[in-house]
Parts: sequence; C-alpha cells; structure tokens
Amino acid sequence: MLTMIAAVGEGNELGKDNDLVWHLPDDFKRFKQLTTGHHIIMGRKTFESFPKPLPNRTHIIISRNKDYSPIDGEVVFSLEEAIQLAQEDNSPYIIGGGQIYKQFMPIAEAIELTRVHGKFEADTFFPEIDLSVWKLVNSEFHPKDEKHNYAFTYERYERA
Repeated sequence: MLTMIAAVGEGNELGKDNDLVWHLPDDFKRFKQLTTGHHIIMGRKTFESFPKPLPNRTHIIISRNKDYSPIDGEVVFSLEEAIQLAQEDNSPYIIGGGQIYKQFMPIAEAIELTRVHGKFEADTFFPEIDLSVWKLVNSEFHPKDEKHNYAFTYERYERA
C-alpha cells in the first residue's frame, strides 16, 4: 500500500524555508511508529532538511541531479524507479516535499494526514484532496495541550 504521510495546516500548508512551521511531539511519535521499518520516499530537499537520516528506515531520494550521492540514501531519478526500489516493502511511505506529493497523488493508495488546526505562513503546500477520489476512513481529534500549541486531527484517506 503506497501511502503519503504529511502534517498540514488548514490551508494545506506543509512548511516554510524547508522546515515545519509547528512542533507536535505526538505527531512525530506517530510518524516514527508508522514509518519505522519501511522505505520512505522523498525529494532531495526533504532529505537534506533532516539533521541526520531517520533510523530504521530505507531512504529513497528522488533527485534530478545525476551526481547527487548522499551516504545514507538511495538516489533515483523518477517515481517509477522509487516504486521499483521499494517493491519488496508492503507499505512504503511518501514523506514529501510538496512537488513529490503532487506527483504521487494520482498513484498513492492512502493518505495519512495530520491536520493542524491553524493558518500558517508557508511556501510549500500539500495538494488538494479530491473527495470524489478519496474517502475519509478515520479521524481522531487531539486538543491543544501543554505539549502541543495547536489542536490537530489525524485523518486517514483511502481511494474511494
């Protein structure tokens, strides 16, 4: 099951200056729980935004730069190559950025979305979810609390 996973604001904001615009510890824990042991597919900028590679995951980096060769990731030059490289994994995750999500939207089978309740200044956005194509199958609300400056909702979509 090819799944896109993202945290977005109410206006589909993903981030600004190659970074998130909020800090939600429970969302980080959920991301780790879902993606550990799996292939994670991302663009070069997303990979380079990590302080270090994420442990216990196979990093597949989509890049246009034929000379790009990071130490801790496998570089591919197309979506098809990324999918082929992850074919042994029954649940690879697409983790961004904005252009990668847009390219995978027509072929992804599920979306794990954390909807952060707020409007944010951003320069990168998640594509619009077409509800004639996608069905919301699960929704779990989390209120703002001492660890989280924003309320948020975990949403799972599957192709309708």
